Amino acid sequence: MARYRKAAAHQEAPPTPGGSRPSDGRDRPYPPGRIKIAKAFLDLLEAKEFQAITTAEIARKAGVTEALIYKYFEDKRGLLHQVLKEYLEEYLIQFQRDLKGIKGVLNKLRKLIWSHIHVYANNRVFARILFVEVRNHLDYYNSETYKLVKQYSKILLDLIEEGVREGEIRDDLPPKLIRQVIFGSIEHVCLTGVIFKRDISPDDLTEDLCKFIFSGIERKQP
Repeated sequence: MARYRKAAAHQEAPPTPGGSRPSDGRDRPYPPGRIKIAKAFLDLLEAKEFQAITTAEIARKAGVTEALIYKYFEDKRGLLHQVLKEYLEEYLIQFQRDLKGIKGVLNKLRKLIWSHIHVYANNRVFARILFVEVRNHLDYYNSETYKLVKQYSKILLDLIEEGVREGEIRDDLPPKLIRQVIFGSIEHVCLTGVIFKRDISPDDLTEDLCKFIFSGIERKQP
């Protein structure tokens, strides 16, 4: 266990979906109306469940017409997927930047676990969207948003496989199973906090999860 650091490397504040610029690398701001719609929608999600929010309410809060919502997002669920997609795009960029300079796969896994929990602790709207609002709809699994989730999942799998190659992680456990254990553990320890709006401590939970997970997957040195 001495080979991985106890201190969690902190990152910048979580990105905000619906920002002023597209995340596709083009230096072109989103139209003001689109920005207002995304912000109004996120503000409403702070206080209400997705199903209780109407497009008329979003338009009224944003100071735009309902037609503008349908122009930019097709419908309310399209708006939900889009703000989640933008958040995930920014998160992935930031996370991969944060990994640079970290030596050792177990240290990188610790960073991933801390970053993931930190998001759930500090952006409850995003957490609730993921936990509650999108996963029970089939259209989510065909969305651009889900492609980003799979990309993030692939980053974790690649780290685990790197750890096996480098001799840090046991080679007698399926990497995909380790990935499921890591993601499942993170979500299980955060779910109650997200649903019932309780405190979530990224540092404490990361420490506990790493002790538990790493004790099972770390390759013991002779």
